[in-house]
Amino acid sequence: MPAKNAQTSRQGAAPIGATPDMLLDIVSYGRKGPGGILRFSSDELAQIRRTIDRAPEVMVKITGGGRDASSVQVHLDYIGRQGNLPIEDDEGRTHHGRSAARELACDWQLELCKGQYKAKPRKGQTDTRPKVAHNIVLSMPQGTQPEKLLRAARLFARTNFGQRHRYAMTLHVDQAHPHVHLVVKSEEEYEPTRRLCIYKATLRQWREQFAALLREEGVTANATARQVRGQMRTPYSTAVHHRLQALQASAQWPPEEKDRHCAPKTSTLLQAKIEKVLRLLGTQEQVIDHGLEAMQRTRQGVLHDWRTTAQQLRGQGEAKLAAQVDRFVESMPAVQTDARWLAERWKAQAKGRADLAPVAPDKGPRTR
Repeated sequence: MPAKNAQTSRQGAAPIGATPDMLLDIVSYGRKGPGGILRFSSDELAQIRRTIDRAPEVMVKITGGGRDASSVQVHLDYIGRQGNLPIEDDEGRTHHGRSAARELACDWQLELCKGQYKAKPRKGQTDTRPKVAHNIVLSMPQGTQPEKLLRAARLFARTNFGQRHRYAMTLHVDQAHPHVHLVVKSEEEYEPTRRLCIYKATLRQWREQFAALLREEGVTANATARQVRGQMRTPYSTAVHHRLQALQASAQWPPEEKDRHCAPKTSTLLQAKIEKVLRLLGTQEQVIDHGLEAMQRTRQGVLHDWRTTAQQLRGQGEAKLAAQVDRFVESMPAVQTDARWLAERWKAQAKGRADLAPVAPDKGPRTR
């Protein structure tokens, strides 16, 4: 029978103001049990267990895309590490060497794509040219076996883009978390008027699909909204994340290494955020909590769904799992805006610096 989408708030509506996308969505493939009560299926129970056990979450992220053939070639060259890593295409062929990116860009005939010959925007203007390719990253936390990640990524790409879109991928293991860079041509190969459009719902579906493919490889993986897990802070962008990693790595350099190399620059975006928070701390501290009310409404909707889930589990004879859900809900951190989090972190660091400051020795009472 066809799948039916069901939210966990089966016995009542979520609080007013809760965002529907943030509710705990579980897919039910079963029928109602005795008495007309909708019961959790085994797949749903497994998803609940993965979520409260904080199973590793998959990441499917759009990191940009090229609007002309040259920018796509540059990105292909980047993911291939200037020819040092093999690039695998949609036909299973592997491209090696410095010419790999150029070969792929020519093979895809990107110069024939729509909008290729539109003039580039001037500095400060918005680029309205359509993307000729999308850059996607499939990632898992540290400890995931890279070979299994790559096999799942191959099947993911073949399922979603095979026989329709040209694509290429490369596995990167030079960072703590293994990840696959996937570049997908926007226009369909045999229907150029049809293009790949990626929406929020598309990303959510891809995450769930990629997590399922990883589980088939024996990798524990989950795909839930961060609000459902109690995480309210917005993750950093890829550029900021890389800059923070570089700064953390440079802090561990030995003294002789620091003398030979210049330390990486701080993220200008993050620095601007911190400076804005510091300006507001003394004068308009309430502004730091702007948006807190909406976040609290979202949290209330999530808590309502989890409590309804626990109630349903007890009615289904899953008292132990229901108790685990209760503990999971109690362990959720308090809701806090990004600005408030930065302010509290800055205060803690400032206090730590003050505690470590040398104290002037007591010279005793002054005498004439």
